[in-house]
Amino acid sequence: MSRYWNKLVVKLEPYVPGEQPQTQNLLKLNANEHPYGPSPKVLAAIQAQANDSLRLYPDVNAKVLRQAIAKRFRCTVEQVFVGNGSDEVLAHAFHALLKQDAPLLFPDITYSFYPVYCGLYEIDYHAIALDAQLSIRLEDYLPAIAGGQSKRAGGIIFPNPNAPTGRAHALVDIEKIVAANQDIVVVVDEAYVDFGAQTAAPLIEKYPNLLVVHTLSKSHSLAGLRVGYALGHPDLIQGLERVKNSFNSYPLDSLALAGATAAIEDEEYFEQSRQAVIRTRAALTAGLQGFGFEVLPSAANFVFARHPAHTGESLAAALRAKNILVRHFKKPRITEFLRITVGTDAQIEILLKALQEIVGS
Repeated sequence: MSRYWNKLVVKLEPYVPGEQPQTQNLLKLNANEHPYGPSPKVLAAIQAQANDSLRLYPDVNAKVLRQAIAKRFRCTVEQVFVGNGSDEVLAHAFHALLKQDAPLLFPDITYSFYPVYCGLYEIDYHAIALDAQLSIRLEDYLPAIAGGQSKRAGGIIFPNPNAPTGRAHALVDIEKIVAANQDIVVVVDEAYVDFGAQTAAPLIEKYPNLLVVHTLSKSHSLAGLRVGYALGHPDLIQGLERVKNSFNSYPLDSLALAGATAAIEDEEYFEQSRQAVIRTRAALTAGLQGFGFEVLPSAANFVFARHPAHTGESLAAALRAKNILVRHFKKPRITEFLRITVGTDAQIEILLKALQEIVGS
């Protein structure tokens, strides 16, 4: 601890990302990265942009990219916000929209960046427990009450599908939450929605309190490019813009803008690659269940599984010894689970063979 840190920094508990090994001989199924590369059109667009124009600042308004996103979701450019990965978009949402006089609500088992942002921005929050099946209880948010008290919540955020469980809720249930809480902002974090859930994007026309956040890191295979975006009422978008322009007016560089636009526009490649992941997820689930694993229903590009005869920690260690990385969380209620990214068919075959040796058939 440095004596030069301020008191807030001392109290922070930073987010811990999945391991990013430097060695090349590991099968990496721990960070929910797409197993296939981005669209060839993305690479071509980036290469075409890598020229003398890099001496100039990028478009501060990201107009072309926002137009492509608006076209895809049949909304206006004024309903689109873009940022340096969905984590930055979420950070701006916490700062601009979710820091209120009442506690922010989110599930107790969810994306672990949420409490980190609360610490960074000094936001009071209340974590609502998932049910015994590790699923969000709809009634806990209808309407949202802070900690079972009479006081209303200051905002709501949750992923759909949830992370790290992979469980998804139907659009009708999402709408019930948004409709019951129209005096506060509801943020639906849809990082994994393209792998089997319904997006809440169509609801932004009906509910001015809804913000939907997406990333190109997962289903568009662009984790290394760092592009995310949000969809919502122009009032919400303007709030995000005010924070962005008070922090960094140029969050996306010219290469990212070019590549992201090409990714959004290449719907054929997007559909083919996401369907490949969905098919392999089914094979992975069946294989794990064949070895006695309990696998939660997943609408994401990963599965959440546990084995009745082996601890999550021991399984993760045994797989690491075989040069296979999966994600293990040392947290209450989920410490026995492994989060396993859906890889290629060949990668999953290697994983299942290793697990067969570890747990038996």
